[in-house]
Amino acid sequence: MIINADDFGLSESATSAITEAFKKGLISDTTMLANGEAFDAAVKLATENGFDKNVGIHFNLTAGEPLTDGIKNFPAFCKNGVFHHRINRLKPLSKAEKQAVYDELSEQASKMRNAGFAIDHADSHHHIHTAIFISPIVLKVCDDFGIQKIRIHRNIGKIPAYKKIVKNFYNKKLTEKRYLTTGYFGSLEDIKDITPPDSVEIMVHPDYDKDGVLIDRRCFTDGIPDGVPLYSVAEKYNSTLKSYGDL
Repeated sequence: MIINADDFGLSESATSAITEAFKKGLISDTTMLANGEAFDAAVKLATENGFDKNVGIHFNLTAGEPLTDGIKNFPAFCKNGVFHHRINRLKPLSKAEKQAVYDELSEQASKMRNAGFAIDHADSHHHIHTAIFISPIVLKVCDDFGIQKIRIHRNIGKIPAYKKIVKNFYNKKLTEKRYLTTGYFGSLEDIKDITPPDSVEIMVHPDYDKDGVLIDRRCFTDGIPDGVPLYSVAEKYNSTLKSYGDL
């Protein structure tokens, strides 16, 4: 079982919470937003606390300010110079849009490499790496940077039949292209009523609620993180906690 904390570097709160989760053995890995407001703090905390080898990249096209100027010119991704989180995942991209996405994601990977991270694995903010017209660009960037471990499409929990077809197709393609993955992927909510299968990645979003409790963030209420207390998932299910480095 891999427990990956998304959003490292997103905010000071999330970044501190992820560091605490590592110290308590609640997670095995994290993925980092290169354009996050707490990027510098995340670099420092990962290095000082010895989990820098367990940091992957959280590719981002949906939140914050891009690292490159080119993508700011495309309304499909940005408004007033920032990502607007309203990507039409079913709309084909123009050649210029594809190049802008490639340039932005490459710059995100470069920034992490320059900060000293090997980038062990990859996923994305709001799962944009699985979008049909964006995923080939993400995989090209991964190939260019030698990133061979990638999160699959969610395949546990409640999933409509028509979505299962798309998700299974994407996951099969990753396997065919010889990327290293887990067999299953989902969130704490997805495993709430089931026993997790073998070779599974569980996604969590560590943060602190209004009372300072370490939680798996599910939403923001009036701008304050809200969710359920973060617990030892591996211990609960008597599973062995592994990391992406073990794949």
